[in-house]
Amino acid sequence: MRKSPNPEMIDADNPEWTEEDFARAVPFSQLPESLQEKLRSLKKQRGPQKAPTKEVVTMRLSRDVVERLRASGPGWQTRVDTALRQWIEKQPKRRGA
Repeated sequence: MRKSPNPEMIDADNPEWTEEDFARAVPFSQLPESLQEKLRSLKKQRGPQKAPTKEVVTMRLSRDVVERLRASGPGWQTRVDTALRQWIEKQPKRRGA
């Protein structure tokens, strides 16, 4: 059974595949070698970041909190970042910080 698309994740430039699209698809290994090489080289390249670089951190959170966040679906880490930013902005500024 296929899930309904998330309206927040709909991309008009990259529409959801139809049954016909899936029927025409071929495995990567069956693409012409020249195309495979080009796609491999593109994968290694990373364009300029559109937003400031985020920092990877490790922190310990309650299991039930993490489960609930993950259950909220794709983008949960970005939503946590946004919520923390909003909380920080409401805090009084500290001197020297």
